[in-house]
Amino acid sequence: MRYRLDLVLKPVEGALVRVIGMTERRGFAPHSIAGGSDGADGRWRLQLVVDGGRPAETLKRQLQKVYDCESVEVTPVEAAP
Repeated sequence: MRYRLDLVLKPVEGALVRVIGMTERRGFAPHSIAGGSDGADGRWRLQLVVDGGRPAETLKRQLQKVYDCESVEVTPVEAAP
């Protein structure tokens, strides 16, 4: 199953590495990543598309525990044929 994660991260060194590492350790493979800094508050807005056979709620709960991660939203995505 493919999921899109919409994340808001604190702009600190290593935040992206921690998020991707947690994603891989939970059995999800990153498919694509996009995002950038929000000019207003400096936070990073990130869209991460992942593939995995496990429930996305597991990954969401784990990412919410990462100190640099301020919010996580998970949306199922139709995989392209």
